[in-house]
Amino acid sequence: MNLKSLILIALVALPLLGAAPPAHAQQTSPIAEPSLTTPPAPLHARRRILINPRPLLYRRCVDWYELQHRPSGTVLYPQMRCWWVRG
Repeated sequence: MNLKSLILIALVALPLLGAAPPAHAQQTSPIAEPSLTTPPAPLHARRRILINPRPLLYRRCVDWYELQHRPSGTVLYPQMRCWWVRG
């Protein structure tokens, strides 16, 4: 290549290199920039499970702590049992 070709390539490439944003500005986390779109609404609402016991029923529970032997050592672990009782 001759000197005129190199000068021409340099003159064309300089404005392109100067217009590029710095490399660190392109690497932003998604947390740093607020999202312009909102997530889509769910198509179906979650159904609720309703428990309507007969009148005069209530729930009785018993709880206790139990020792469980594990490879890392013995652990005190909470336990609970519940049932419906006529009142």
